Amino acid sequence: MRPLENIRVLDLSRVYAAPAGTMMLGDLGAEVIRVEQPGGSDSTRGWGPYAGGQSTYYLCANRNKKSILLDLKDEADREEFLELVRESDIVVDNFKTGDLKRMGLDYAQLKAVNPQIIHCSVTGFGQTGPLAFEPGFDPVIQAMSGLMDVTGEPDGVATKVGVPTADILTSHFVVIGILAALRQRDFTGEGQYIDLSLLDVQVSSLANVSSAYLNADFVSKRLGNRHNNVAPYQVFDCADGPLMFCVGTEGQYKKFCQAIGRPEWLTDERFSDNAKRKANEDELVRLLTPIIAAKTRDEWIAILQEHKIPGGRVNSITEALEQPQVVARDLIGEIEHPAYGPVRFVKNPLQHSSLGIEYELAPPVLGEHSHLYVKQPKG
Repeated sequence: MRPLENIRVLDLSRVYAAPAGTMMLGDLGAEVIRVEQPGGSDSTRGWGPYAGGQSTYYLCANRNKKSILLDLKDEADREEFLELVRESDIVVDNFKTGDLKRMGLDYAQLKAVNPQIIHCSVTGFGQTGPLAFEPGFDPVIQAMSGLMDVTGEPDGVATKVGVPTADILTSHFVVIGILAALRQRDFTGEGQYIDLSLLDVQVSSLANVSSAYLNADFVSKRLGNRHNNVAPYQVFDCADGPLMFCVGTEGQYKKFCQAIGRPEWLTDERFSDNAKRKANEDELVRLLTPIIAAKTRDEWIAILQEHKIPGGRVNSITEALEQPQVVARDLIGEIEHPAYGPVRFVKNPLQHSSLGIEYELAPPVLGEHSHLYVKQPKG
């Protein structure tokens, strides 16, 4: 038995943050029903590239779900939706603040129909505050949270991360929040409302950068591939390409000096501890650059592994998805859809001994399962 069997989720969300969260609930065994407007609500269906006529962006966030069509502005369809709410456990949406209330489908209305319902709303800025009614997309959140200001080269422009990291992190909190609410419901018998903001999530994920400012008034700046607090901790060019070196502790630094044939650096006043290495980082990097460039990546990886020092290739996406470790972990899966063929995907990373994650449903075409749940299915 999977952990969320017998749990039904009504998924009103679109794009990535909330849909990826409900997908993970589906992986854990929940019945996830996407509820979309006739004609479609999710703009990602129109974002290329495509596979079998389906958007690969849409495919990455919607496995293990069913799809039905309801026009929530129509009274009859709204009543059908509320009938589903009566028989469900969770509602997830990412409508703009106030939209569901105007349709008579906010948490107060859902709770009146089903006191045990858990309603999770995902918005850019949350349900309160001066920006509550403003739209918030991932790059805007990356910018406003300060993340872009600490990403990029020191003399370059503020840079967003190459994947929608605010959306991705928020999808995890969708799952965490809902699982916590389900557990609390076990004790109280009541549902609750979860107000989840992309900006809140991304600010809370600033980690050591926010802690440095809040506790030491230290404002982190862009350092490219270097670390704010540790050296040497960056990408170096080897004879055949770039490699990430992470010499994160004094013990690792001692082994690193032996590995590169520079034991004298252990007592060199410029480099003898991390604080001095950070203060003299430019000089340290200048001296290290030709040493690292003299060997290939494979040669350095063998040396780093021998000395238990973290390091890894800077892989292309192709190399990342095809590397032996990913293959050994069986991380790539495939589901067959009768209409558009096979869908390959990166599996859920949870590898419990008896969790029983299964991949049964390919991302559905629009309205594919309406006949199972809607009295008068829309075309």
